[in-house]
Amino acid sequence: MIKAIVTDIEGTTSSILFVKDVLFPYARANLADYVQRHANDPQVRALLEDVCTEVGEQLSTGQIIDQLIQWIDEDKKVTPLKSLQGLIWEAGYRQGDFKGHVYSDAAEKLKAWKSQGLDLYVYSSGSVHAQKLLFGHTEYGDLTPLFSGYFDTHIGGKKDRASYDNIAVQLGIPANQVLFLSDIKEELDAAKAAGFQTIWLTRDSAPDPQAEHRQVNSFEQISWAKA
Repeated sequence: MIKAIVTDIEGTTSSILFVKDVLFPYARANLADYVQRHANDPQVRALLEDVCTEVGEQLSTGQIIDQLIQWIDEDKKVTPLKSLQGLIWEAGYRQGDFKGHVYSDAAEKLKAWKSQGLDLYVYSSGSVHAQKLLFGHTEYGDLTPLFSGYFDTHIGGKKDRASYDNIAVQLGIPANQVLFLSDIKEELDAAKAAGFQTIWLTRDSAPDPQAEHRQVNSFEQISWAKA
């Protein structure tokens, strides 16, 4: 019996293009100015120090900015970068520069599952702050009340089994009673190895009945056996 659902965001609840064509370019374009203006804010200063720790040497503010932009260009999943991106995106959301994209089928199903008493969680490589911003500023309104919790790379990498073991412990639910949704096979493999049930979102291609994980095109096709 499924008691909780953990969902990925990019390619699962939300368009990859929104992240790649809206969020990432916005953060890149505004990163230098944001860091320079907020370098002395305690939260930002701590993140800049984390960048230095990550590279193993003390960097100037300009060098930190260059390193962050390099990580963006290389699509690195580095925690201080993700946290800074979240702060920059917050400004964009609040200024109305964009809204968080969520597929209509995902929004409808998430609401239905919540009403049925299921606990819903998010696990994304984007920071928890960024996750809450996206779901808090959608064309369907604020969807954050649907979720009982959020996980990011602080819990571990999304392709590592240990991350899902840790999530199951934090949820306090047997792993086989948790359903994980993603569009990435390696993430699903790791979740399955930890005992999770899995469903593979293939929004832009026909489902393969021979795939190692059950594939669906949309949230409308998601179902599971009842206990």
